Order: sequence, then C-alpha cells, then structure tokens
Amino acid sequence: MTEQAKPQDAVRKQILSDPNAVLEDRDIMRALIAADGEAKGENVIDLRSIALERLEARLDRLEDTHRHVVAAAYDNLASTNQIHRAVLAILEPPNFAGFLQLLETELASILHVASAKLCMESPAVEAGLTPDLEKEFGTGVAFFAPGEVQAYITRGRRMNVRPVTLRQIQFPDPRIFDFRGPIPQSEAMLKLDLGKGNLPAMLVLGSEVTDQFTPQKGADLLVFFAGAFERVLRRWLS
Repeated sequence: MTEQAKPQDAVRKQILSDPNAVLEDRDIMRALIAADGEAKGENVIDLRSIALERLEARLDRLEDTHRHVVAAAYDNLASTNQIHRAVLAILEPPNFAGFLQLLETELASILHVASAKLCMESPAVEAGLTPDLEKEFGTGVAFFAPGEVQAYITRGRRMNVRPVTLRQIQFPDPRIFDFRGPIPQSEAMLKLDLGKGNLPAMLVLGSEVTDQFTPQKGADLLVFFAGAFERVLRRWLS
C-alpha cells in the first residue's frame, strides 16, 4: 500500500506546491471536468462545464484575432520600411540619368515587385518619334499617346481616377511588361501629376502574385510614394 501511495503523494504534493500549473493546463482541466461529469451521471447537467467550453471557444477566437492583428502589424511595418527605402532611393540620384537608371534596375526590387515602369504621355507617340524617346529615356520608361494613361487605368470607361488603382491583370500590355520573365498577375497604377504644362503620367508596379494588388487592399503607402515620386520627377522635368 505504501508503494502504491507514493506516486499519488507525489502528484498531490506537486499540485499543492503549484496549483496554477494545473489550472492553466487545458487538457488537465478538461480531464477533471469529464471525470466529475461521469461521477454525477448522465441525468445531471453541469452548467459550469458548458460555461467553460464557451469561454474556451471565445478565448480561441480572441487568440486567433490577436495572431492576425500581430501579423497584419508586422506586414504593415515591412511595407512601410519598403516605401521609406524606395523614397530614399528616388531622392539619391544626383542627376536625371541616375534617376532613369534606378527605374531600370533597383526600384522594382526595393518595392518587392516584379517590375516598375514609368509611363509618360507624349505627342511624339502620335508623330512616330517613340524610338528616339526610348533611346533617350531607357527601358524604365514607356511612352503613351495623350489620353492613354487615363484610358489604361479606367479601361476606357468614364470614371474618376484615384491616385492609386489596384487590380488583377487581364491582358498584360507589352509596352509596360517584359514577357521574357514571369507574366505579371496584378498591378498597381500610381497616377502622377507632373505639374502645369505637362501631360499626366503613371508608375505601374507589376506583381507575379495574383492578390498582391487587389481593390480590397489599402493603398495609403502607395499614395504617399506616388506623391514623393511625382515631386522628384517634376524637379527633373522642369
């Protein structure tokens, strides 16, 4: 009898020394409640166990919400850091040539997108002088005829154009996207106001991820970046 009592005494001693360890262990509490319910029989309803189950379900939901909020906060912080790095990058070049080179090489990787293309309207497109412009501005810039920027963003519909438009790509435009790599699945269009006397432009960011740019997502950081980008571009074009 003494040998059989030793394990029980050890458990009893451990519980008395640290009862919180038992109370905080869900599996132990479920086992104790189940044992208590069996002792009372099927004809007895224990409202405490029902309340405890509901509280546990509510706690699980709160924990899931907490994890989602924390994950969203980290994602937002990472996105903010990306935008900050991108703004510093466009401010860095000492001349317009350096700015154009940034568009060709580093801007897309800084923003963690597949491509970044500056699209500018120019009457030279209708005059057939696009090759000369492309040679001067490089592969980071595409040229559209007057009115085509808004038509591209709205897909030809009559509607107000927001500073940033997010959507999935139906038919990738070869003027904007390079088909030698993965085909982009979503895009962010940042409309740019280049000031009085200049035609509008847009910066198009393309992503291989279908849901990276969708209308349901917030665009506050991209709106901020568009404002910084257009101010830098105005300075070089003035």
